[in-house]
Amino acid sequence: MFVVFLLCIVFLVCSNKGEFKDHLTDSATACYKCKKYHLGLCYDTMKICILKQQQSCAIENLYFLTRKGRSMYYYSKLSCMTNCEDINFLSFEKRRELICCKHNNYCNLPEGV
Repeated sequence: MFVVFLLCIVFLVCSNKGEFKDHLTDSATACYKCKKYHLGLCYDTMKICILKQQQSCAIENLYFLTRKGRSMYYYSKLSCMTNCEDINFLSFEKRRELICCKHNNYCNLPEGV
């Protein structure tokens, strides 16, 4: 019985000209999703989102500005974002840094903040 099962698998792989193999290796990219992430902890429920077409994993780092004009890290938001682009937003009181990635699973975990 096991031999028949293996023969069916070999038949599927050979008859599709390797497309079955490509489907197995083309896996979806997963990202973390958290509304408030700080120093390795999610202060909300840590969830996972799977990237869809034209999406990237996103890290939005929020900083507040001191009177001397320095940025002090406050917290991060982790998500999946459509048409994401790396950008810095600067206002009088705070700064937002948006970082996008999709090179591997869970690439939106902040490092060094």
